[in-house]
Amino acid sequence: MINRRLLRIKVLQAYYAYTKRGHDSITVTEKELLHSIEKSFDLFYYLLLLVVDIVAYAKSRIELAKQKNIPTYEDLHPNTRFIDNWYVKELQEHTTFIKIIDNKKINWVNYPELIRNLYQSIINSEDYNDYMGKSESSVNEDKNLLITLFTNHILVSEDLYQNLEEESIYWNDDVEYVISMILKTIRKSSPGKLTLFSGEKIFKNEEDKEFVLRLLHKVILKHKDYKELIKIYAENWDIERIALMDILIMELAIAEMVEFSQIPVRVSLNEYIEISKTYSSNKSGVFINGILDKITHRLKKEKVIVKRGKGLIGEQ
Repeated sequence: MINRRLLRIKVLQAYYAYTKRGHDSITVTEKELLHSIEKSFDLFYYLLLLVVDIVAYAKSRIELAKQKNIPTYEDLHPNTRFIDNWYVKELQEHTTFIKIIDNKKINWVNYPELIRNLYQSIINSEDYNDYMGKSESSVNEDKNLLITLFTNHILVSEDLYQNLEEESIYWNDDVEYVISMILKTIRKSSPGKLTLFSGEKIFKNEEDKEFVLRLLHKVILKHKDYKELIKIYAENWDIERIALMDILIMELAIAEMVEFSQIPVRVSLNEYIEISKTYSSNKSGVFINGILDKITHRLKKEKVIVKRGKGLIGEQ
């Protein structure tokens, strides 16, 4: 299940591609959007498999040490806490995980150096050594180590991003968001109860699927109207000199506020301002917030933006 922040980003990317290609058909753009979302789902499993492969590499190192001509006591009596991590063991045997990995032919066989480098980075870390030095392991300690592995090693690995770029054009921008979903599933899991997304449920529900498709359709259909609104309130700015990505982000924000009565205005504004920090310049957030604030005030006054139910949260 892909979270709403990533869904908004996927719509932004699809809309950007649509405008750069000279406005091809909505149907083509919609197919590309859904394919991009599916690839994020694949990345979720690809990164989970990375941890499994790192643990497998650690296990192979232990077995090689035992085969030395003159093994040490530590070689023959290794600390196996890392390779005995309950979450990784259950993941390796999880039916859904195995099925999806096999069906999608996901593997890291072409990137053994990445596995080795990440392993070295992990075993040289203070967190790993603290974990391995404890007299007993626990469910939470096993989970916390994996969370640290993802946040302090995988997320910041330059080698990882280079490898992902070779595999899919969709993935590099998704890593941070997909890892946040992985961490959420790890935290929610317990022995015998792993939380994983099935291949049939990429979206949390039909509402999320309808959200991305409707948002894409509406922003494309209302593009001229929304761009004209932005032009009116971009005082002292030539609309043609405003960064294209800033305009697209604002158009999407307007479309969401107008079309989705159950989403609070403040939620939409905050989401797109946060997205602008990644996809625009450092100053874009303040610029976008200022213009959208004026547009929102006008559209509320004209009853174009009307909120109901949950959408009224935060309204005065």
